[in-house]
Amino acid sequence: MKVSSDSATPETKPLPQKSYTDRLIEAPPFSRTPHSDSLFIKAMREALIYHAGNCRVFGMLCKMHGFDPASVRRLEDVLKAPPIFITTFKERRLSSIPDRKIALELTSSGTTGQKSRIILDKLSLLRVRRMAWKIFEALELADRDVRADYICHTYDPSVAKNLGTAWTDKLLTGFTSQGDIFYTLRWNESSASFYYDRRGSVDALKKMESSGRPGRIIGFPAFAMELCEDFKKAAGRYPRIHQESRVITGGGWKDRQDKAVDKGIMRSTLAKKLGIKSSNVRDLFGMVEHGVPYVDCRLGNFHIPVYSHVVARDPATLKALPYGKPGLLQFITPYLSSYPSITLLSSDFGRIDEKCSCGLEGPVMHITGRAGIKKLKGCAIAASTML
Repeated sequence: MKVSSDSATPETKPLPQKSYTDRLIEAPPFSRTPHSDSLFIKAMREALIYHAGNCRVFGMLCKMHGFDPASVRRLEDVLKAPPIFITTFKERRLSSIPDRKIALELTSSGTTGQKSRIILDKLSLLRVRRMAWKIFEALELADRDVRADYICHTYDPSVAKNLGTAWTDKLLTGFTSQGDIFYTLRWNESSASFYYDRRGSVDALKKMESSGRPGRIIGFPAFAMELCEDFKKAAGRYPRIHQESRVITGGGWKDRQDKAVDKGIMRSTLAKKLGIKSSNVRDLFGMVEHGVPYVDCRLGNFHIPVYSHVVARDPATLKALPYGKPGLLQFITPYLSSYPSITLLSSDFGRIDEKCSCGLEGPVMHITGRAGIKKLKGCAIAASTML
């Protein structure tokens, strides 16, 4: 359903392009050209110099590794920058800005124990919103002229205000004009805890089915599958939502017992149960410590936008690996001005392939697992205990 947009939101407005980073973010997200590659390198030099000068820890790290940010001229030079391991942000509060400039602070996990606490200033916040809009728009997942209803399988952001997944899902509801919005993980005042509102979720899906508008079902995939089954128990059939509806999952393809499920199988199964095309079911990979969203194309592959670079590294030597070779994934992006997570070594195993047959340019990323002997729990695993 087409509607007239009331007003432009911050993410739909072009950045002023006062820096190389802003100019990079205004480039088409999946158009790899010598110009976009050059902008990325210049933006990374800009970001590395800034953080080395404004974050004492990152500056010392560069000196320890004999790395001079001003020396960056090629991508190979960018890859020489010392990465920060992702768990550092669970143990240390690193910052490149004074506290008075913090606009938003997010946490990474819905579980107890150590959590990453990520700070964003106004500039970083504006950039990440703009970047996300451009990526989703390029993948035909963002259109402010469409009014859509939402069922979000995540924590109600009015309560979980600084939880990364809640903030992300709230952002995604702004990529169309908003109809009805329902968050399935509700807050119980008496027990002071979240719970999965099964009845409310089914009622919201019934309302989405009858509204005549496209719907968006967002969040943990196990919940989307469970919702379809709950709907069938209540109505005696599976739902049939608008053909232009979308499902955007995130948090890992696991069932309610936290067992891994083949993404392609679950994708087609979920589409069939909702009565939509499989290509309308997309997956989203992201980390609050990094911020760049990696979204499925129509064939189910995570495309790496020009705003970042992802490299697989040998876990023993940290040597950069060629296309097709699995290793620890390192995520590099220049957009952050608030904390030095611009070159982040993750705990995820994966590989990078040179291209995809869907037609979009650039490399694609495949996540194959987690490193370590102790499971790093995130929001999806914590939420799954409510099913």
